Amino acid sequence: MPTGSHRAARANGNYNELQEYELTGGGELFTATEPGKKYPDGSSIDWLQEEAAERQRNHELHSQAGVRGALLPALDSVRMWVVVIGTGIGIGLAGAWLDVLVKWLGDIREGRCLYGFFYNSVACCSGLDPGEAFVYISLAVAFAATSAFLVGTYAPYAFHTGIPEIKAILGGYVFDAFLSPWTLLIKALGLALSVASGLSLGKEGPLVHIACCLAYLFSQMFEQFRHNEASKRRVLAAAAAAGVSVAFGSPLGGVLFGLEELDSFASETDVMWRGFVASAIAAVALQWVNPFGTAKLVLFQVTALSDQWRAFELVLPSSILVCVIGGVLGSFLIRLNVEIAIYRRQSIVGDWPILEVVCASAITAALSYLVVFGRVQSSELVANLFQECDPTKTDYHGLCNPNATKENIFLLILTAMMKIVLTAWTFGMMVSSRVFQLQPSAHALAERQSLYRSYPTAWFFLSCPPDPSVRCITPGFYAVIGAAAMLGGVTRMTISLVVILFELTGALSHVLPIMVSVMTSKWVGDALGKDGIYPVWIAMRRYPWLPPVHYRDKGETAAHVMRSVSNLVVVTDGVTTVKELLKILRKHDYHGFPVIDKHGEYVGYSTRDELQLAIDEIHFTEGTFGLEDKICTFSKNYMLVSASNRVDMSATLEQAVIQLRKDVSQEMLVSMFQKLVSIRNTP
Repeated sequence: MPTGSHRAARANGNYNELQEYELTGGGELFTATEPGKKYPDGSSIDWLQEEAAERQRNHELHSQAGVRGALLPALDSVRMWVVVIGTGIGIGLAGAWLDVLVKWLGDIREGRCLYGFFYNSVACCSGLDPGEAFVYISLAVAFAATSAFLVGTYAPYAFHTGIPEIKAILGGYVFDAFLSPWTLLIKALGLALSVASGLSLGKEGPLVHIACCLAYLFSQMFEQFRHNEASKRRVLAAAAAAGVSVAFGSPLGGVLFGLEELDSFASETDVMWRGFVASAIAAVALQWVNPFGTAKLVLFQVTALSDQWRAFELVLPSSILVCVIGGVLGSFLIRLNVEIAIYRRQSIVGDWPILEVVCASAITAALSYLVVFGRVQSSELVANLFQECDPTKTDYHGLCNPNATKENIFLLILTAMMKIVLTAWTFGMMVSSRVFQLQPSAHALAERQSLYRSYPTAWFFLSCPPDPSVRCITPGFYAVIGAAAMLGGVTRMTISLVVILFELTGALSHVLPIMVSVMTSKWVGDALGKDGIYPVWIAMRRYPWLPPVHYRDKGETAAHVMRSVSNLVVVTDGVTTVKELLKILRKHDYHGFPVIDKHGEYVGYSTRDELQLAIDEIHFTEGTFGLEDKICTFSKNYMLVSASNRVDMSATLEQAVIQLRKDVSQEMLVSMFQKLVSIRNTP
C-alpha cells in the first residue's frame, strides 16, 4: 500500500477542482492537464490505490473515540444514500418531463392544439389534419439543427448514446468532462430536440448518461466521492441502473442491465442494492408524473384477447426465421454503422457535423412523410404495433384493416428497412441518440394468418378455437418477438433484455417465446460478429476497456506485446538526477516509469504522480537550492551516493507490482489482467 506523507496527501484529496475539457478539431481529448490534479481526463485510475485509500478512510472513521466513532460512519452512509436517492428522484422527474416535451415537440410538426398550445395531439383530440409536408420537414430540420448546434458548440460530449463511455468510465477510465453539469443540460435539451425532429433515434440510451451526470453532480457535494474514484464509480453504476429503469419503465431490467452490461461491478452486492433502490425510486417518480396519461410506467402495452401463447408459435419455420433475421439484421446494422462512422472520420463529412445533421434530418423527414408508418416517432409506432385491433378504438392508419393486409405488410417492411439504414447513419452523428430498432416481423405474421385461414384444422393449429372467425393470431405478440430479436442482434444482451421487454410491454405470459427469440438472435449475431454495438464503439473511440470474455491466442507469448528496455523511457537508480527526472516528466506523459540499476536490472516501478509529489514535497521541506543536481536513489544501494548529494525516492516505488516472464502465453497474460479486474471489485 502506498506510504509516505505525499501519498497521504493524495489520499486526503488536497487537489484543485476539475477543469473543463472540450474536444479538439480532430475529435480527440486535449492532453493539457491541471497542475496537482489527481487524474487528468484520458487517464486511468489506480484501483489498488483508490481501494486502499477508501479502506484507510473507513478505518479512521470507525476508530474515532466515543460518540464520533458511531456517528461518523452513519453520516458517511447517509451521504451515500442521499446521492443514490437524489439521483433516482432526479432521473425519474427528468425522464418524465422529457417524455412530455418530446411528444409535444414531435406533434408540432403535424399541427397545434387550438385551445391549448402545450397539448400534444392525443391530449388535444382536436381532429386536426397533419401539417403540410413543407412545415413537417422544415420543423424537423430546425429541431435537429438546433440540437446539433447546441451539442457541437457548448458540449461536444453530449453527442451519441453515452453508454460506451459509461462502460469505459466504470472500468476505470477518467472522463469527468463527460459528466459535467453543462453536458447534462445540453444532453437533455439536445435529446428532446433530436428525438422530436423525427431522426431515427430515441431517448433510451442517453437517459443512462443523464442519470450518471446527475449522480456525478450530487456526488461532488461530498468529499468521500469527490476524492475517491472507486466510490464515485459505484454510485455511477447505481445511477446507470436508474437510467435504464426510467428509459424503459423497467426497474428490474435496470438492475439486471447493471449486472450484465456493467460487468465491472457484477460481484458487488452493495452496488446491486444501491442500483435496486435507485431504480425503484426513479420508477416511482416517473409514475407520479404520469407522462403517458395511463397511470402506468410504460408507453408500450401488449393487448390481446388471450394471454396464452400456443406451441405452434415456436415451432413453425417462420418463428425461427424471425429470430434469425433479427440476428442477421442486427449484425448488418452494426457493420453498416461502423463503415459509416469510419467514412465520416476520414472524409470531409467529419468537418461539417452540423451540416450532416441537417441533411440527415431533411432526408429522414422527406422519406418518413412519404411512408405513413414512418411519419410518427418510433416509440409511437412501436406502441401501436403492440396493440390488439379493437373495433372500439381508432384504427391507426388502417393498420387493422383486413382488406389492406398485404399493403400494410409491405409498408411495415419498407419502414423497417428504412429505419435500419437511417439508424446506422444517425447513430454517431453530433446529436444525442440511441439504438432501439423494431424488427420487421410482419412477414411471419402474414404467413401465420395465411396458413391459419387456409388450414384451420391442421394439427399444429389444434390449440386454436374451432371457429376460424375467432382470432388465433395476436399481431402485438409478434411485434414483441421481432423487437426482441432485433435488439438481441444489435446489443447482444440476454437476461436483462428479456426482463426489460416483459416489463416494457406487460407481456409476462410470453417470457418463454421472448427468451427463445433473444437466444436465437444472439447465437446468429455472435456467429457473424462477436461484439455488440457498445463494445464496437468503445473500440472505435479507443477507450481502455477489457471485455470479460475468454481470450485465446494463436501461439503468441507476452514477448509479442512487450518492448525492450532500449525502447523504454526509464529512470536509472543512482544515476538520474532530479533535473533529468523533471525533464522526463515534462517530455513524456506516460502513467509511470520503470526503475533500473546501472546494470540494467529491474528495481521497481514508479508512477508519474508519485514522482511529482515526492519532488514537490522535497521542494517544500528542503528548498530548491542545489536540488536539481542531486541524484535520485530508489534502492538499498543509496549508500554508494553521499548523503548530501542524493534524494531518497524509494517511497515512490509501487509495493504491489506483478511480474510475468516474457515467455508466458498471451492467453495467461490477458487472464491475469481480467482476474485483477475481478479482485479490485472484491469488497
